[in-house]
Amino acid sequence: MAEMAMSVLWSVMVVAALVCGLWTGQSGAVAAAAMEGAAAAVELCLSMAGVLCLWMGVMEVMRRSGLADGLSRLLRPLLGRLYPAFARDDRVMEPLSANISANLLGLGNAATPLGVQAARQMARRTPGVASDALCMLVVCNTASIQLIPTTVASVRAAAGCAAPFDILPAVWLASACSVTAGILAAKLFARLWSAAEGQEGQP
Repeated sequence: MAEMAMSVLWSVMVVAALVCGLWTGQSGAVAAAAMEGAAAAVELCLSMAGVLCLWMGVMEVMRRSGLADGLSRLLRPLLGRLYPAFARDDRVMEPLSANISANLLGLGNAATPLGVQAARQMARRTPGVASDALCMLVVCNTASIQLIPTTVASVRAAAGCAAPFDILPAVWLASACSVTAGILAAKLFARLWSAAEGQEGQP
């Protein structure tokens, strides 16, 4: 559904640009801008590919050396407090801790399947209903703390930035604030929802 909406949006934007170019007699400028944009996109993708390959290699070394697994084990006590209902369920906690670890290292592509695996295990207890733990998982993945923003740094490096990692303090502060706000909001709404359900259940 989201992909269809994006396709429609981009199609409308392209058609609107063509119509406006023809209407104002700037069809040549529109065609030139389209070609320049396509060339810039290809150049950016090739530049990013090299940087991403480098960092993916670094992260693979971290994974094989056991550093990523150590980070996952370090996160288990904290995740047990955030997800008390699944604190002793290894089928949930293992992919969940690996998901958070991947997000911390800026590996969003690696974090997504792990998050989906954890969400599927959580959903087995409450089929057809988004439990509080499942909502918390979505919040933590949406506003994740990143120690190493690999993807953003790769984009900055590909765009010619001399110091692509100078955004680290801002990223740490912004992600810490977003995660804190998200967790507090999820806890608050979970309590409000439970209180509302309790009142409805009273005679």
